[in-house]
Amino acid sequence: MFAAGRTDRVVDGALAASVVLATVMPLVLPDPDPWWIIGLGLLASVPVVWRRRAPMVVAVVVGAAMSVLVTWEKPLLPFGPLLAVYTIADLSPTWKRLAAIPAIVATVGTSLVLPGENDETFRLVGTAFVAAYALGTSVRASRSRAAELTERARRLEQEHIAAAAEERTRIARDMHDIITHSVGLMVVQAEAGPVVVRGDPDRAEAVFDAIADMGRGALAELRGVLNTLRTPGEGGGPVCGHDGDGGSVCGHANDGGPVCGHDDERLSEALFQPRLANLPALLDRSGLDVVSTTAGIPRPVAESVEAAVYRIVQEALTNVRKHAGTSAVRLALTWGERLTVEIADNGRGPGERGGYGLAGMRERAAACGGTLRAEAGRDGGFTVRAEFPLE
Repeated sequence: MFAAGRTDRVVDGALAASVVLATVMPLVLPDPDPWWIIGLGLLASVPVVWRRRAPMVVAVVVGAAMSVLVTWEKPLLPFGPLLAVYTIADLSPTWKRLAAIPAIVATVGTSLVLPGENDETFRLVGTAFVAAYALGTSVRASRSRAAELTERARRLEQEHIAAAAEERTRIARDMHDIITHSVGLMVVQAEAGPVVVRGDPDRAEAVFDAIADMGRGALAELRGVLNTLRTPGEGGGPVCGHDGDGGSVCGHANDGGPVCGHDDERLSEALFQPRLANLPALLDRSGLDVVSTTAGIPRPVAESVEAAVYRIVQEALTNVRKHAGTSAVRLALTWGERLTVEIADNGRGPGERGGYGLAGMRERAAACGGTLRAEAGRDGGFTVRAEFPLE
């Protein structure tokens, strides 16, 4: 900013010096004119030093001085008034620029008519003033355009920063939900494993299978989250090169057995994607006794809403398992003007449910234009209720 101000002062000083020399030198060389004519020349040129501070005042002073000067002396061009007109077109507000046009025309016309100038002088001087005004207007428009582009670039940068922050927050919420839900279930099952092995060896295999399934599900969900951090060409797709359209680099056919295991991975990942269609699988893996009901007619919704509903249900079930002291849960989805999701338990109340989980659920709902309320019941239990607008 300071460098730009210094540059403007240097430019203004150089222009003022050039205008003074171009106006006064013909009055001094080769034979000096009377002192009062030289004084008029100085008055018609020196004030342009202050043209940025008071464009209209400077234009009036140099214009009046030049109009008087041309009665006795005919300079090549009225450089001072030309620079003043340029400055008005460049820096003055719109109403001043428009008001100055009749004054400029009247002043220039008077300075040409009174000395009895010929048509050629009329054309030369008139063209010079029109060019000065047009040049000032063009510079003003270019500066406004540059400022507009700068502001647009600044807003785009802010939007990119906000989008990146929102994406980081979304990924953090996903990681929190995946880890607390899947890994928490794995810990519970693993802790129960030794007891089951000693007391019911036949059931132990099912426990370890459940742990393995949860681990695979967590890996699939984590892989989906981490893939969003990759850009195309960084290994976002499977190494076998299966294109999903029947042809593949690895020779994997859609109607045959998998050669590379690609279909198995796709099926596993699809099963754990945060979608409404995968809610039954989520409930089955929760280890809770969930009673699920649906009212109204389901209809397609945005993927962001599906993901928000899935993650809210997932986090609510995790909180039930960690804090409620009960395995009975009721899940209700109501389709109407809005999609309402309610998860309720009959446990011991809120406990310590004020961490990142509830905050993340509220953020997910708000990001889709919805609302979320979490509260304890009068007779115990805890209810999470989220509502999402449907287009």
